[in-house]
Amino acid sequence: MESAGSRLLRRLVWILIGVIILGIVCYAGLMITAMWNSSDQIRGESSVMIVLGCRIREDRPTNILKDRLDKALEYLEDHEEMTVIVSGGQRKDEPRTEASAMAEYLTEGGVDPDRILVEDRSVNTLENLVNTRQMMLDLGYDIDGNILVVSSGFHLTRVKMIWQRVYGSTDNLSLLSAPTSQLPSAVRGILREPIGLIKSFLFDWPAS
Repeated sequence: MESAGSRLLRRLVWILIGVIILGIVCYAGLMITAMWNSSDQIRGESSVMIVLGCRIREDRPTNILKDRLDKALEYLEDHEEMTVIVSGGQRKDEPRTEASAMAEYLTEGGVDPDRILVEDRSVNTLENLVNTRQMMLDLGYDIDGNILVVSSGFHLTRVKMIWQRVYGSTDNLSLLSAPTSQLPSAVRGILREPIGLIKSFLFDWPAS
């Protein structure tokens, strides 16, 4: 005959298994949500492109950031009149601002430096979008006109969510999805993004 202690232990094991399964299902759902907007979404012509930053190491862009910049360069070849805003500040473990490294990379790739605007104070996606919006306002750009944002595919759902909060609508947003060429970087980015999505959903709101 099974003792009360054994029955309790068995019940606790089944509860634990249920919690683990529920956690896996929720995480998978968040991952699918994060990848939902991972392809290009171009709405007509844009006069401004925003390239979102990512960490730099040893003074140069990391693989993920290079992929974003290469995608931008590819698009800019056929859109020579576009203004490009590179957005990214300097974290404590970075030798300089992400935006300065990004501007240098685009210039080396053939973009006229006069076309590049540098936003170098942002340290997260919310700040990227808030600060670039303010920069465009200060310089007289039409923020209601179509704006093209370049980032990694796994990041675009979060970009779209925060854009809605900053601009009040996504009607003026086009997205350019940069593929992640290095498999380890892609895996890390995709696995981390559900956590970033939760964090942004809860906390990334522009100041009123």
